Amino acid sequence: MTESHKAPTALPLRVGVSACLLGQNVRYDGKHKHNDFLLQQLGPHVIWVPVCPEVEMGLGTPREPIRLEGTLHAPRLKTHNTRIDHTEAMLKWSQQRLDALEFETLSGYIFKSRSPSCGLFQIPVLQQDGSECSEGRGLFAQALTQRWPMLPVLEEASLQSRKALENFRNRMYEYHHRKTSS
Repeated sequence: MTESHKAPTALPLRVGVSACLLGQNVRYDGKHKHNDFLLQQLGPHVIWVPVCPEVEMGLGTPREPIRLEGTLHAPRLKTHNTRIDHTEAMLKWSQQRLDALEFETLSGYIFKSRSPSCGLFQIPVLQQDGSECSEGRGLFAQALTQRWPMLPVLEEASLQSRKALENFRNRMYEYHHRKTSS
């Protein structure tokens, strides 16, 4: 890391993260997606701010899986079997959670890939004709990136190399520096 991108000496950067990546049993199946690489390589240098949209908005663990359905530009968040629509609840919760995260002074965010709430890229959206469009974005990820378009974000699947991690870390330090020096 170059001298200009070193972390501030006062406190480590605060990074939002999908709670399942930290080993919390919050997934629909009651399990987690603990990510050793992420925790070992970035964990000692940051303060994690865990978030699980589905559990925090009131869905239990374990729970029926959910997916995005409808149109790419206005997907609905529905349970697979019982067809319960959680879209409005997720959108309302997302805005409230983002309001709370405003006080966390995040310098970055790491999402769980392939999640209908947290996935950033290529989230399947089941179309009305039964076909699948793989260009969707999770509802919480969409809300966060709309509110803070300059915040460095990525999916954990993108952090499979030290180079990718270093790039993300540098982007976070630059973002933090711009935000605190203005």
